Amino acid sequence: MASDSGNQGTLCTLEFTVQMTCQSCVDAVRKSLQGVAGVQDVEVHLEDQMVLVHTTLPSQEVQALLEGTGRQAVLKGMGSGQLQNLGAAVAILGGPGTVQGVVRFLQLTPERCLIEGTIDGLEPGLHGLHIHQYGDLTNNCNSCGNHFNPDGASHGGPQDSDRHRGDLGNVRADADGRAIFRMEDEQLKVWDVIGRSLIIDEGEDDLGRGGHPLSKITGNSGERLACGIIARSAGLFQNPKQICSCDGLTIWEERGRPIAGKGRKESAQPPAHL
Repeated sequence: MASDSGNQGTLCTLEFTVQMTCQSCVDAVRKSLQGVAGVQDVEVHLEDQMVLVHTTLPSQEVQALLEGTGRQAVLKGMGSGQLQNLGAAVAILGGPGTVQGVVRFLQLTPERCLIEGTIDGLEPGLHGLHIHQYGDLTNNCNSCGNHFNPDGASHGGPQDSDRHRGDLGNVRADADGRAIFRMEDEQLKVWDVIGRSLIIDEGEDDLGRGGHPLSKITGNSGERLACGIIARSAGLFQNPKQICSCDGLTIWEERGRPIAGKGRKESAQPPAHL
């Protein structure tokens, strides 16, 4: 695994649509990413309102930099640093409480998978993050089964050779309850987890080393706070959408509304993790 976030790790390419109408828009977008640690290269295409960013930063951090120019930005696709589409997926997390988030998966190489995302509404500190066996939310997160473990291994940490394949370790929430993370894994493959579920837990995962009866089973990380089904998502240049066919929202209107529910039809401030 790589760091939670920062300027280390394997390069990937992020494809954003950004509201740009003139050359000064292009200049502002370029300036917002110029000299930023973890950003290697930026391509700006005014005619398509497209910005390609070659980076090791989490997509939410790049999006925040772009929107710091006063222009809306929407992530439309992800791919490897070599502009290859080896597989991408996304899980939108929610539950009975206030915790919500978006976590993305990208197959960087045949051997390496990127997991990155933002989760809000957490208590400050460490929280266990795991892929579970079933994409079944009929009983909220309780029907998702156990950790994804096709090898029959014991629970462990993400850097252990003997671990559940769904063991992603911990993510850290800051004082505002937000966890932004970027990690890489050599045991996961995107095509193996599509249709399964991702769950964020109440407490810290002890990585199988805590001596508790649950340490070698779940990491003793407490209750399941929020979950989502892992679904296939767009790679680079695979998402031409400008308007949502389900409710007629443009991508800019959609950016300013919740993903689902009552508020989707009403104007609202965009959740920061979208």
